[in-house]
Amino acid sequence: MSGVKNIFDVVGRSMAAQMVRMNTIASNLANLESKAGSPEEAYKPIRPVFETAFSKSYSDDGIATVDVKDVVSLDREPEMVYEPGHPNANGQGYIFRSAVNSDEEMVEMLETSRQYQNNLEVLGTVRQLMMRTISMGK
Repeated sequence: MSGVKNIFDVVGRSMAAQMVRMNTIASNLANLESKAGSPEEAYKPIRPVFETAFSKSYSDDGIATVDVKDVVSLDREPEMVYEPGHPNANGQGYIFRSAVNSDEEMVEMLETSRQYQNNLEVLGTVRQLMMRTISMGK
């Protein structure tokens, strides 16, 4: 894929992908307790779909990274709860709660955070190596 030229492109795209992932987690957690009057209106959790992006000369340089291809809704049924006093309750007194699983979102958040930190560590290591290389020439 064009545009992937060096380690900075790899890390930058990877960090951008993890930021999209973190944004979807935040959206899911924000809608954790949302309620709707029908299953169609209920919030469905979302997830990014990642796609590997290879450099044009991947066989020579081995450079590959990740991009977000799409953000999709998960096909999960909302929880039906009997709450006749709720303003969104249907004719039978039921509301539909979002299908977001808070435990799953927290695990996703930890994993995303670790991936982002790993990319920062790569940048720090590259910087140190570049500084050592520069100081060798002095």
